Amino acid sequence: MHTIVSAERLAGRASAPRESAAKVPLLRRLVIWFERARQRQALLALDDFVLKDIGLSRADALREHDKPFWQE
Repeated sequence: MHTIVSAERLAGRASAPRESAAKVPLLRRLVIWFERARQRQALLALDDFVLKDIGLSRADALREHDKPFWQE
């Protein structure tokens, strides 16, 4: 099973200031969008026990999955 986001990546993102969409190069933006879509698909694939363990409901997972890939 793949982890959705590693702790190292979260730590790296938490310390960095947010970049406006205009300043993010196109290739990097595409990678971010692809990764976001992959993570949302992985979240939806988790069973209810695991979702409950991380503090989410099936409705939370569906709501996150239904967001467009470009939306945080």
